[in-house]
Amino acid sequence: MSRQDMRQQVRQYAATLDNSAWAVKTATALRCELVHAIPQFGEARFVSTASKESNLLFQLKMQRQPDGYSLAEVLSIPPSWRAGEQAKALADMKLLKQFDGDLPKQQAWTMLTELEQGFSPTFYFDDWHSPYDKIAAQLNPIHFGMPYQQFSACMAGLLRFTFDDIALTVLNYQSNSDALTRESEARLAQIAEYLKHDKAISAVEIDTYTDSYGGRWINDELSRKRAKALKAFLVSAGIDEKVIRTEGFGEKRHVAPNDTLRGRATNRRAVVQLMRAEAPRL
Repeated sequence: MSRQDMRQQVRQYAATLDNSAWAVKTATALRCELVHAIPQFGEARFVSTASKESNLLFQLKMQRQPDGYSLAEVLSIPPSWRAGEQAKALADMKLLKQFDGDLPKQQAWTMLTELEQGFSPTFYFDDWHSPYDKIAAQLNPIHFGMPYQQFSACMAGLLRFTFDDIALTVLNYQSNSDALTRESEARLAQIAEYLKHDKAISAVEIDTYTDSYGGRWINDELSRKRAKALKAFLVSAGIDEKVIRTEGFGEKRHVAPNDTLRGRATNRRAVVQLMRAEAPRL
């Protein structure tokens, strides 16, 4: 052990029995957040977001962010009533200059499991402002159980798709009709479900097209009818009609030959594009 290591003292930050608090800060179909305040240090945060695959991220939000690069050793400290049990090494977390620390899915799940069993995940790292101190930031498992159940329930209700999955959607129609195919109906229902939870949609563009059968004037009218029906559907799903722009192109801009059934089915389409006022929170 070096002389510097011998003279280092541990400065510990942790919630006490009285002020230990866990809370579900965000609980929507798009994002779930479980947070724990570490007095005079910052906040521990577990985050899961809407996605095709289950995901989880741990973030250590610090009042004083690192002034350089280092590593934090993450240990799971046993409770006092499990005397004689050794601490478990969970991970090494990178600390980057002026960034909060984070851990990926597997380590985050392990930390939740340790907390559920009464252990205290603790982060040890050298104080970048003092060569004489080592920092220990600890998560207190007191009052963890109920908020964790709420967090788990929130994660179970997350959408299995994201804004990027529906931001640009091509829908197809049945022949000579404004009725969508079964697959496109399911896709439109998915868009409506997303719009229930995301109120930051700033613009919607709907462009509709037909195949070349039926006559040009009839197809122009049909494409406008299709666009109007889609607009009405999105308004009923909560979108302000003022941000929706529609245009029916009729037989123009084919993307496939019209001399086959498959080609005509491809040309009978609507392109729906959604835009947000800001990027979705991750």
